[in-house]
Amino acid sequence: MKESRIDKWLWASRIFKTRSIAASACKNGRVTVNGALAKPSRMVKEGEVISVKKPPITYSFRILQCIEQRVGAKLVPEIYENVTDPKQYELLEMSRITGFVDRARGTGRPTKKERRALDAFVEPAFFGSEDFDGFDDDFDEE
Repeated sequence: MKESRIDKWLWASRIFKTRSIAASACKNGRVTVNGALAKPSRMVKEGEVISVKKPPITYSFRILQCIEQRVGAKLVPEIYENVTDPKQYELLEMSRITGFVDRARGTGRPTKKERRALDAFVEPAFFGSEDFDGFDDDFDEE
């Protein structure tokens, strides 16, 4: 039975764009083989199930062929079988519908809501009215 390195297989089967991305995913604990964490150098065989965490879901694949050379997209169904739980796809669809972007508050560009709050803080509403000239005309001159 043929074997291949998991980082090479993940790249060759088009799950990751580059081999270095596949290797770093293994190092960071986002790839498991039959439930056990996998190092990039781990050898995989046909019939094993690989799980890959790509937030927000975890994809699962059953190896049909061990390859080390990258194949075209049309040949992918011969390489692996997608055995991802349908609940994972529901989770993906829910995240698409809600439009929630997983980022820490205060990082990145402000959202539309945050931008409006900033504008309201910097330019309070009463400065924008036409009848306000900035001075109080009610005082008596002596």
